[in-house]
Amino acid sequence: MNSIHDMGGMHGFGPVKPDPNEPVFHEKWHGRVYAMQRALGAAKLWTIDMSRAAQESLPPQEYLAASYYERWLLGLEKRVEQFNLDSPDEIAAGHKLHDGPTLQRVFKPEDADKMNRGNYTRPSSAPALYAPGDRLRTNNNHPVTHTRLPRYARDKVGVVEAVRGCHVFPDTVAIGEGEDPQWVYTLVFTGQELWGADSDPSISVSIEAFEPYLLPA
Repeated sequence: MNSIHDMGGMHGFGPVKPDPNEPVFHEKWHGRVYAMQRALGAAKLWTIDMSRAAQESLPPQEYLAASYYERWLLGLEKRVEQFNLDSPDEIAAGHKLHDGPTLQRVFKPEDADKMNRGNYTRPSSAPALYAPGDRLRTNNNHPVTHTRLPRYARDKVGVVEAVRGCHVFPDTVAIGEGEDPQWVYTLVFTGQELWGADSDPSISVSIEAFEPYLLPA
């Protein structure tokens, strides 16, 4: 997506500085947002890519002003409104004001211990087009909806390191157009291919790229 959220491909945001002693949550409410996100995911009304797309649709000034879990919360608010689980006046009031829909699944406290990440592997309808060692060029599309191809890696040549199987295609499922399973490849780029001749020649970067993103180099 071509929005402010694609900071992996934008200059000026400074280096990432890991904190070896960083707590799981910096604030108590961060944990509550995480819990709400996971619990509402159990309703099976949206996918992980729809969750990402909701955050990506935030206005740039709102996105940049928000912390990590604030973005999670703002995206969650958009989704519960979209699926009529809540309304703006209820969010403003902080409590229920109207009767909501009856969900098909009830999330119980004991279900929390059984939660795990979803499996997005799917059967393929055709064999993989590419194999390890193939040189491929990423396309230079600029969709206004969700995509997993980072902006910095568009129109760049890389080498297939591995084929990772066939998986749900984020670009379609995020906008309600079905899973459309696609093959996924690990594609490796040199730093010089991504950032020019002055880049450190010892650097390489790999991404997971879906087959529709790729063309023979």
